[in-house]
Amino acid sequence: MVSLIVCHADQNVIGFKNKMPWHLPVDLEHVKKLTEGNTIVMGRKTFESLGRPLPNRRNVILTKNENYRADGADIIHDIEDISRLPGKIFIFGGSGVYKQTMELVDEMYITRIQETFAGDTFFPEYDMDDWEIAGRQEGTVDDRNRYPHEFLKLTRKNLSRGVS
Repeated sequence: MVSLIVCHADQNVIGFKNKMPWHLPVDLEHVKKLTEGNTIVMGRKTFESLGRPLPNRRNVILTKNENYRADGADIIHDIEDISRLPGKIFIFGGSGVYKQTMELVDEMYITRIQETFAGDTFFPEYDMDDWEIAGRQEGTVDDRNRYPHEFLKLTRKNLSRGVS
């Protein structure tokens, strides 16, 4: 099963100058809980913005650069390689990887921040008619998590993706 995990704000903003424009610790904890022990697939820029492989999960970098190497991460060069990865897979970003893999995804875990931020990187548009809300939880705003947010789990309505 291929899942996708993302945190986006209003207008689907996911980044600004190769960083997240917000700090939401509860989302970082949510991502850790969901992805530990699994595989995360991300683009090169996303990996480099993290500065290191995330611990306790398999880090896979999707890049066209045949010479790219990163300690602690596996490298793939083709979207089709994702389906050959074992276990539960989370598409981890960035924008280009999300766009290229959207059709592979069976479920999406979305943290939606109800706030407007300046952004130069966006999560692709998606049609809610294709998705069912399998879970929704309002986040708590407090001293550490200052922005209104919610956690969504969406599952694709038609897992056959048009195959009859």
